[in-house]
Formats: sequence, structure tokens, C-alpha cells
Amino acid sequence: TRRKCQRAKRVPRSNGVNLSTGHRDIIIMTDGYLWFEGLPFPSIDYSYEGLKEACTKFVIKDEDTVMVSYPKSGTHWLIEILCLIHSKGDTTWIRSVSIWDRAPWLEIDTGYKLLKEREGPRFLTSHLPFHLFPKSFFTSKAKVIYIMRNPKDVLVSGYYFWTTTKFSKKPESLDQYFQWFLQGHVPYGSWFEHIRGWMSMRDRENVLLLSYEELQKDPRSTIEKICQFLGKKLNPEELDSVLKNSSFHVMKENKMSNLETLPETRVDKDFKITRKGISGDWKNHLTVAQAEALDKLYQEKMAGFPKELFPWE
Repeated sequence: TRRKCQRAKRVPRSNGVNLSTGHRDIIIMTDGYLWFEGLPFPSIDYSYEGLKEACTKFVIKDEDTVMVSYPKSGTHWLIEILCLIHSKGDTTWIRSVSIWDRAPWLEIDTGYKLLKEREGPRFLTSHLPFHLFPKSFFTSKAKVIYIMRNPKDVLVSGYYFWTTTKFSKKPESLDQYFQWFLQGHVPYGSWFEHIRGWMSMRDRENVLLLSYEELQKDPRSTIEKICQFLGKKLNPEELDSVLKNSSFHVMKENKMSNLETLPETRVDKDFKITRKGISGDWKNHLTVAQAEALDKLYQEKMAGFPKELFPWE
């Protein structure tokens, strides 16, 4: 179905380009998303101009640590681990400063402002697809960790997240969200395109590829791998503290990490980012037909990539 859209100005246009000036028009869609460069973004806390500036002008520095993921792939878990590695297991920082202040989101208006004002080595987070990422990254020595997750679990987790928050259009049912996900009509667009884009960086020495599944299966050795990548050394007691305090159960009770402090203008009452924290929950939600349809699309879209890159069924 053709989406109805509302333009910021009534001007002649072609594919979002103002024909009278040649500039790309700012177009706000009425379907609950902010559209930028052909991709849907949440409509709250994001702006067209903010996205444009973040993508084209932000300077990533050599000393920065960047966490990138498609939404609902274990982003908050990774941030918590990195913050604890940075503090050598001391919990003061993670219990006194909100997660979005510790590692601000580059493409969110408030996050962008925080990052621009921050001096010294920065932690920054982003869900931006590869082709929209700031060009400064490609000439920097910044450390980038890309975390990914089984798309079936991403889908189910995304459904629960977007139905209990007010950032963008809410799906009426899991079946509806399933269709949106397959079409890429969800915040940040297609999971497949996101993964395909970032996989092109997997052999760079300043890029570390992680999966939610390996982090869950063997958190200790995965955290040791992160430490090695970042050039950080922890003693056994510090490593134990990182493991304990980044666990699902501890994070769930930390209001600075579970998004409990977000106002009700952003999330439903009693919302927490920590829902189940497991792999394979999709089996409790998707029908056989849905799983098969997603498998078929996966095989088409991910053809050519080594299977061992993706440690899920």
C-alpha cells in the first residue's frame, strides 16, 4: 500500500528532492516514523537535521570506543560490560550515571549534543547502518565492536520493545510486526542490510565482531576477548566483578541500566529494557510458517557469507 506522507512544505518534488531548489526536502511521514535517507527512524528524540549532522559532520577520534548494533541485539548488555571493564569492575559509575549518558547514542539529538561536548576518550553507541555512518570513522583508529543476534530473537524482542515504548509506530500484533520486519519497515530498516553492510568491516583490526549468543554461552571468555581487543588487563577479582555486575539479573535491578528512569512520555508504566535475556525465545512466539518464511529470506539475503560467522541455528 502506498503510504500517505505529509511534507514540511508544499513544493514540487521527486523522490524527496525539492524540484525548485534541488535540495532534499524534509519529509515527515504520518505513519509514526521519521524518514531519513529512505530509512525509518523513531519519531521521538530524533530529528532530520540531527541525523544529517551526525551522519555527515561528526568526527570520530582515534581514542573513541564505538558500539554498533541493529536494535535489540544486546546493545545495553555490551555497554554495561564495557563500562565495567573501563572501571575495572567498580560499580560506582554504572550505578550513578544512566546508560545513555555513559555511552550516548550518536544519532539521537541529546546523545549527539553530549558527544560533541565530551573531551578525551569517549564511549559512543549507534544503530546506524554502515552506509550512513560518519565518514570520519573510516580514517580513524577508533575501536568498534559490532554485536549481532539471531534475527528471530531480534524480531521478537523488537516487537515487545516497540509495543511498550512511545518512540515510533506500535504494531497491533506480532503477526503485523513480523510482516514489517521482513519488509524492513521497522526502525533503522532491514536487519539483513544492516548486517550485510557491517560485515564488510569484519577483517579490519580495529573492528571486533561479537554475537549475543556467544556472550551468553561463555561470558567470561567473551569478556576476556573484549579486554584483549581494547588492550585492557583485569585481574581475576576485577573480571569476576565485570561478570557478576553485567549479568541479566543484576542489570535488571539497576535503574541506571534498565531504562527505568525514562519518563512516561517515552515508555509505558513499569517498562524495563530487560525482558528475558535469553536466546531462542522466538520458539515460543513464531509459528512454523513464520520461521520458515524468515529462514527462506535469510538464505537469500545472507548467501555468500560463511555460516560460521553467525553462531545461531
